[in-house]
Amino acid sequence: MMAKQQADVVLYTTPGCHLCEQAEEILYETATRFRSIDIADDVDLIKRYGVRIPVVADEMGRELSWPFDSSGLKHWVSTSQ
Repeated sequence: MMAKQQADVVLYTTPGCHLCEQAEEILYETATRFRSIDIADDVDLIKRYGVRIPVVADEMGRELSWPFDSSGLKHWVSTSQ
């Protein structure tokens, strides 16, 4: 039986965001594969996420907004598979 592989997610973030750093730690803690996107370089992303970061998004367009913890992230990831 093949184990489910965790989904790849995107972390919308920006430098100096202490909440984003906490979210990144949770992603590492839960072994969730992710890539970071700095919203500061994109006007549309700033409009969409400027006051909401950190936000985690999956390939299906679902989003998990802060605050979340390890168990909440694991549950969210598991429901996307």
